Amino acid sequence: MSELVLAPMPPGPLAAFWGDFRRNKGAVLGLAYIVVMLVIALGAGWLAPHDPTMQYRDALLQPPVWQDGGSWRFVLGTDDIGRDLLSRLMFGSRLSLLVGCLVVTLSLILGIVMGLLAGYLGGMIDIVIMRLVDIMLALPSLLLALVLVAIFGPSIVNASLALTFVALPHYVRLTRAAVLIEVSRDYVTASRVAGAGAMRQMFINVLPNCLAPLIVQASLGFSNAILDMAALGFLGMGAQPPTPEWGTMLADVLQFTQRAWWVVAFPGIAILLAVLAFNLMGDGLRDALDPKLKV
Repeated sequence: MSELVLAPMPPGPLAAFWGDFRRNKGAVLGLAYIVVMLVIALGAGWLAPHDPTMQYRDALLQPPVWQDGGSWRFVLGTDDIGRDLLSRLMFGSRLSLLVGCLVVTLSLILGIVMGLLAGYLGGMIDIVIMRLVDIMLALPSLLLALVLVAIFGPSIVNASLALTFVALPHYVRLTRAAVLIEVSRDYVTASRVAGAGAMRQMFINVLPNCLAPLIVQASLGFSNAILDMAALGFLGMGAQPPTPEWGTMLADVLQFTQRAWWVVAFPGIAILLAVLAFNLMGDGLRDALDPKLKV
């Protein structure tokens, strides 16, 4: 009598997601860099070798350790007033991640609510919300953020709120498009017949099935928030000195580009790697969450 062979159990949702995600090597590399960046940001107070605002007058524009005149005291060198670049970059990662988290969280929550209202209720509410979104999209995003910061005053909080306002239309349109697809499904009709109210339909039945594209957009929104905040800081509309923010660090040392390349190169590289990591992770999330891309 032959033995009964049991079929292997299918992987759970998280295991299936990780299996699809790790096929994209660039996405795994981006995720690893983000984890390292998060550890550095959280532990900057212990990992940074110096206070980011401390000025060492005996080490102005000191080069990195591998160049003539460099020392292990300042591994990546110092800026024009003797502040340690490595410490400022570490504390700058904390600020960049905080701004990215704040911008993405606020714009995602507001975008989901407005997109659900527009897509599910329709009618005049849909028309009003989408016309406002069209007006916002008609304006250049960075210019709109600059105008808002100029009105309310340059600061890291006002710059974050301005970037939230700028990023909002993308989440509204994406949520509305996903909701319009889901409201015609049989499970929504059956739930409506069973007596489910509009709030339950939107937030319990429809929203969970719209989260996949929103998660991908949120990961890409992190990179946009970091890049836009650096641009505002570079233009003097974001974090104000002596706050260690990557864009502000670039703006403060432009006049020393030719004689001290490191004061410009390292903040620029930090911005580049952070934006690239979030974009790579976003590509991996898209591959893992979009059923159309699965074989």
